[in-house]
Amino acid sequence: MEQILDALRWLELDWDEGPILQSERAERHREALQALLDAHLAYRSNATAEDVKAYKQLHGAERGFRGEAEQNGAVRLRVPAEGATVVQDIIRGETRFEHVHMDDPVIARADDSVLYNFAVAIDDLDAHITHVVRGEDHLSNTPKQLLVLEAAKTVGLGEDAPLPQYAHLPLLHGPDGKKLSKRHGAASVGELRDAGYLPEAVRNYLALLGWGAGDDATILSTEQLIERFTLERVSRNPAQFDEVKLRWLNGIYLRELSEEQLTRRIELFTGREGLKDAVKISHEKIQTLADFWPLAGALLDGPTEDPKARERWLGEEGRAALADVRAALADAASFDEASVEKALAGVIERRAVKPREVYQPLRVAISGTTISPGIFESVALLGRDETLRRIDRVL
Repeated sequence: MEQILDALRWLELDWDEGPILQSERAERHREALQALLDAHLAYRSNATAEDVKAYKQLHGAERGFRGEAEQNGAVRLRVPAEGATVVQDIIRGETRFEHVHMDDPVIARADDSVLYNFAVAIDDLDAHITHVVRGEDHLSNTPKQLLVLEAAKTVGLGEDAPLPQYAHLPLLHGPDGKKLSKRHGAASVGELRDAGYLPEAVRNYLALLGWGAGDDATILSTEQLIERFTLERVSRNPAQFDEVKLRWLNGIYLRELSEEQLTRRIELFTGREGLKDAVKISHEKIQTLADFWPLAGALLDGPTEDPKARERWLGEEGRAALADVRAALADAASFDEASVEKALAGVIERRAVKPREVYQPLRVAISGTTISPGIFESVALLGRDETLRRIDRVL
């Protein structure tokens, strides 16, 4: 429960009351259960799974189980002999459940502790719930809950309460068409938060899963979603959760943040302070908050160790280029980005090589790997003394 509430808080989705716990309403559930027993709308039964199986062998496999009332045992709800319970689903339309095929469902154990389908129906009735929105895997529970609601109203429980409208949402699948799981990456809101996604981007993306605004709009603020979202436009087909698309969308939201806003979020995410200058030169290159440290962390904490990068770029030619770079940077009149770029351009021109033959050895020297923010910005951020110290260490 706390995991769910924590996810809602992070997504900045508020709620009006609750959570309401089934265990706190046991007395009300027993009262409602007894009312149904007194009205003979429910009965006690000791029928086992074997008894149900035997009944179907005698009456036909498609026939719903009907038991005989006993003095004790679990409580079953009486399903009408004829007709059907019709679920009017906002998304899926009408679904009929013929009574002849439905077993009398168990709604309470022998000790009168009630089961989910009974408890939630009584709770919905008492709370005057207007809409029940949940996954399509709950569709088979809905006719049982509707039968409980109708029986409860028959005995005078919640007479003025509306019957809820139901909407069963498509389940989430991965890009491979299979049910979403950890093999597709983050499979819960908490994992998305830990992976460095922004709550506003996740809200936007989740709303688009199985729903469209009608005009192919993708970037929708929460205010726009509130204004435009309707259950009637939700698709019946499984929704595809694609983390590649979420990363792209998150990158758009991330770049809309000011440098101050992004710095604050990255500092909270990493638990580090004083990151403003490093964030400034990384802003355009990251798509999640978690991307920042692998990109820029080496500038702050010292070079990492990447043997492949050293082998590729710090061989004899690389070190020779790096020696020229050191001399040029040591002699630079100033050490801002423009001055660094000018000094490196001179090395490229004198050596008559492609820019990467100079930039990459320098990048590996200052960060330990081939990944960093822009090379001019990175060198300027480190400053002359630290840049030369790191180059000297490699040479």
